[in-house]
Amino acid sequence: MTVDLGVSLSTRRDESLLELTGTLDYASVPYLRQVVFERFDAGARDIAVEVSDLRLIDASAIKVMLYLHHRAGQLDATIHLAGTRGTVLSAVELAGVAKQLGAYDELDWPPSQRQRRPVDLDGLHLGHGHWPPEATEQLARLHRLAPGDPGRCRIRESVIETCLPTAEALARRYGGAGEPLADLTQVAALGLIKAVDGFDPDRGIEFGAYATPTIAGEIKRHFRDRTWGVRLPRRLQELRLRVNQARDDLTQRLGRSPTVTDLAQHLDAPEEEVIEVLGAGHAYRPVSLDTPTRTADDSTTIADTIGGEPADFGMVEFREALRVLVERLPEREQRILALRFYGNLTQTEIAERVGMSQMHVSRLLTHALQFLRRRLSE
Repeated sequence: MTVDLGVSLSTRRDESLLELTGTLDYASVPYLRQVVFERFDAGARDIAVEVSDLRLIDASAIKVMLYLHHRAGQLDATIHLAGTRGTVLSAVELAGVAKQLGAYDELDWPPSQRQRRPVDLDGLHLGHGHWPPEATEQLARLHRLAPGDPGRCRIRESVIETCLPTAEALARRYGGAGEPLADLTQVAALGLIKAVDGFDPDRGIEFGAYATPTIAGEIKRHFRDRTWGVRLPRRLQELRLRVNQARDDLTQRLGRSPTVTDLAQHLDAPEEEVIEVLGAGHAYRPVSLDTPTRTADDSTTIADTIGGEPADFGMVEFREALRVLVERLPEREQRILALRFYGNLTQTEIAERVGMSQMHVSRLLTHALQFLRRRLSE
């Protein structure tokens, strides 16, 4: 987004002077807010915002200036307007905050002592630029209430409702990763609730600076834990992220695609693990068995190329068990079984071979089969 705002910075001791040019409105005021908090972080305790060259200031910008004034008081610092005149002075007077913001105070900072270093607004990281500025103040008021005060619940719900659109905007950043946007929105809402419940206003940071990484982390955990077709161990998922980053870095450095050995050396990891994680990447989106194969016949699917189970495959275990059990039978019964089922002889022919009656052969054969059937059933 292009903003019509210019900021130059001058410093002396623990004081900072921000000279503004252009327009301070809803689109540009997040940049000023970020600059102010960076000055507080740098140790500045007196910040003057010089607006003599500012063409316009709108209601949202005035509201943020009041918020910055309030936050400065919590940080034992001060912030005030300087050089207020024309349209800008009329705007703050109509809002009834001219005196509160120091619009009538004189600026004791000679032009010859001003460095006027331009601030690169495009290079600012607006970590909480689009979060409602009143969220931090509301949560600070919530923490001052007693644990059983019913006002805590009302303030909590109000902050969540106010910040929910920003959380949904964060979720939309990840909308192109193949996951339904409705699911990501719910995850972002859950992250927002965790941020509201875990925020500590006494640390002196903005709620948006805490909520943004909290919600982003919740969305990334959702991708890590819920979107894999086959759940991989966390070790492989974390190594996969490192491998992807290393692959990009090595491609630029080597001028070619890195080998497994290159990746293993760069990550100080065994080649076997690198090979494992490269193969595991295919588990993120499993391929359906109904997917057509790359053949001339468009009707052939992957399922058609998978072989079936042999008809006698299930008999392998029984055959191995039967071989052991047959060896436990007396030698005479083993010979009768061999002649009957491998020699295909009748009981009468077996009786002639072993020198006994056909009835005795029948009894021995029945006894052997019952023994084998009972042990195989067990």
